[in-house]
Amino acid sequence: MKNWIGRLLGGTEKETGSAAVVGAALSKHDQEELAADLDGAFYRWLTASAGYNARRETEEQIIAEVHALALDPGSASELVPRIPELVSQLLTALSDENISTGALSRQVGQDLVLVAEVIREANSAYYRPVTPIETLEGAVTMLGLNGLRMLLARIAFRPLVRTQGQGVARQLAPVIWGHSERCAFAASVMAPGLSAGVFESFLAGLMQNLGLQVALRVAERHGDGGKVPGSGAFGVELFAASRQISAVIARHWDFPIEVADAIAHVGEPQASHLAQALAQGDRIAKLRLLLDAEIIDEDDSLVVDGLNGFQRRCLGKLADLAK
Repeated sequence: MKNWIGRLLGGTEKETGSAAVVGAALSKHDQEELAADLDGAFYRWLTASAGYNARRETEEQIIAEVHALALDPGSASELVPRIPELVSQLLTALSDENISTGALSRQVGQDLVLVAEVIREANSAYYRPVTPIETLEGAVTMLGLNGLRMLLARIAFRPLVRTQGQGVARQLAPVIWGHSERCAFAASVMAPGLSAGVFESFLAGLMQNLGLQVALRVAERHGDGGKVPGSGAFGVELFAASRQISAVIARHWDFPIEVADAIAHVGEPQASHLAQALAQGDRIAKLRLLLDAEIIDEDDSLVVDGLNGFQRRCLGKLADLAK
């Protein structure tokens, strides 16, 4: 990998590896409260135009149905399309650390859309080539193995998250995808300091919202005029329940087991390093979107108390994703 994380943050590989540890100033209880506050604020903003004051009985019924889907991998996975076969094959090929640039170029070259995406990514601000890259092989060399993995994962997940469902689920899909992208990048930046896999963290960040799209479709079926319950407390429950759907779909699709487990156990006391990277990436991504929407300010306690210096630096750099 071309140390794109270090370039993203403008720091050295040593800084990246040592600074992502969660700040010890807050107790576990305080961290959990801040996480719940952020989830509630993010959900209220996300559903501001589609939320209504639902009865608690309705909220409980929705959460129960979402939990039931999480226990039925076959039914849950049928509610979302599969990743395109060519992209799936490429991701499998990329698991071979010894695969050559030429072999990768030949596989990517089977799809002209992928070729254009790869060349565009290699010329992006994240890689900053000295001269424009015009060939596929040059682009593959610039991205490196992990860079190409991440790009292909984004290409694969983009239509899954952005176009699913109707009504509220479809309306909110672009914002949810925006969070997925930012979560994936932030989680992968946090990963080295937590001894977690960079690509696995990126993949978990993209995958975790797939279940949210399903959960929103369940919620709108019970809603007033197709709307969804709008309370922050309900949002906290829905996010947690929907991650279980994401996890069972990941297992059903034979994703790396550590990715599925990380999604399922985010926020738990003994969570894996990968789950911790995902939790941090999720938090940073939500804060970025709330800041961009001017719902909170840079000096909000969710930012000041919820993030350490390294995480705030990542938060600032995530603004570049919108450009």
